[in-house]
Amino acid sequence: MSNMERWCGGCVLVLSCLLQTFSAYSDFYTSIGQMTDLLYTEKDLVTSLKNYIMVEEMKLKQVKQWAEKMDTLSATATQDPEGFLGHPVNAFKLMKRLNTEWGNLENLVLKDSAEGFISNLTLQRQHFPTDEDQTGAAKALLRLQDTYRLDTNTISTGDLPGVTHKSLMTVEDCFELGKIAYSEVDYYHTELWMEQALKQLEEGEESTVDKVTVLDYLSYAIYQQGDLGRALELTKKLLRIDPDHQRANGNLKYFEFQLIKQRKAQADEAKKAQVEDKDKKRRKRQPSDASKKKAFKEPVPERKMYEMLCRGEGVKMTNRRQSRLFCRYYTNNGNPSYLLSPAKQEDEWDRPYIVRYHDIISHSEIEKIKELALPKLKRATVHDPLTGKLTTALYRVSKSAWLTGYDHPMIDQINQRIEDLTGLEMDTAEELQVANYGVGGQYEPHFDFGRMSDVAAGGATVFPDVGAAVWPKKGTAVFWYNLFPSGEGDYSTRHAACPVLVGNKWVSNKWIHERGQEFRRPCGLTEIA
Repeated sequence: MSNMERWCGGCVLVLSCLLQTFSAYSDFYTSIGQMTDLLYTEKDLVTSLKNYIMVEEMKLKQVKQWAEKMDTLSATATQDPEGFLGHPVNAFKLMKRLNTEWGNLENLVLKDSAEGFISNLTLQRQHFPTDEDQTGAAKALLRLQDTYRLDTNTISTGDLPGVTHKSLMTVEDCFELGKIAYSEVDYYHTELWMEQALKQLEEGEESTVDKVTVLDYLSYAIYQQGDLGRALELTKKLLRIDPDHQRANGNLKYFEFQLIKQRKAQADEAKKAQVEDKDKKRRKRQPSDASKKKAFKEPVPERKMYEMLCRGEGVKMTNRRQSRLFCRYYTNNGNPSYLLSPAKQEDEWDRPYIVRYHDIISHSEIEKIKELALPKLKRATVHDPLTGKLTTALYRVSKSAWLTGYDHPMIDQINQRIEDLTGLEMDTAEELQVANYGVGGQYEPHFDFGRMSDVAAGGATVFPDVGAAVWPKKGTAVFWYNLFPSGEGDYSTRHAACPVLVGNKWVSNKWIHERGQEFRRPCGLTEIA
């Protein structure tokens, strides 16, 4: 595709999830659909482990029976050793036991019944998640925590909206999350999750992680954020548990010294401020330009607006504008495909104009699309403006695949359905893209098209510049133009996919090029027409 080619519209089909196949995937955390395979892998390993335990228990039972038998025999024999061995059968059996039977027992104990389990585990480990997956999943949790303003206890207790499989986090889980944040020099989240680990320890939860280790991380994270007083108190708490902790003893002296310096500097600043305040009171001053500017409401930063819209806040739709949005039966000017069974069209937004088509793809079609796409899913990429190449990015957490009529005739039918709905030529359009989002899957604001799906919480497509939010709904298609008829870009269509809080988000995107639409959507005479 040349740089001159641009898209004039986008169509998003909302899918849902559930499939099982096995393959050597990578970047597991970027696709919930592919992560489901890991559950079946783990189930197989549990079965293998239980078989190993059963064999070990049978072996242990034999050893225990032998030990009890020998204990009874030895107790009797050692009461009168000479008399016991005076019986020739006892003497023979002693020789036999020590020469043969104890050797058999040794072989039984040394028998490696773990070989089958270890072989299976070694084979499966080739397809296990990597450190990158674990870190990616951890960062996703932190991203969800920030975007949806969730406190650590809510996440740790599993009280998320729409959950059907509640899961509790252990002290080890919280500690690991804090450690990953620490390794990323993210002291804010280090503090939050070390505090949660400490809270659960103090509530009596048993753990292999001790308070000293947690307090060590926590005090340093708080120091790095500038709260010397609290860092000092936590260090003292650590030393009450372990007075010989070398690093804590060193930190204690350092924090005390720094705190004295900080308090002296604050006192000097307070005196300086008092002098300046008295000087201001003596002089009458006109409001400065800076204070005048504060009277004007500054625009909300894009990132903040994006997160607000993801939470369902900050939507800029007035009642008057809302009253002009309608639902209707739609035939696209009498298209034969919709004369007898019109499409259900709903206005989602007015500027830019966004519409949703309901019941546009069936459940069986959705399942077939997922079945076709799952083996082809690869980490979604973005265009690097510096190198001009496609690359993965932390702000796009998903996997995608491309489908054509060669994969299945149904894809051609769906493409024709999109053409009938939009009235646009599909010959120059992109192939049908299918995307599946990962843990906390998202795509931050960009000038590109389409996302969506039925999820329990999160996963909206939002337009920060205009304060619009379009929520996922299974089986629907959402459509908008990102170019004006003149060919100029409509910057109000800058959009983003919110992180999926709970659920599994599958979407299908269709990007339709401007080229080839000359007679179906003629060029406008003005820049925005």
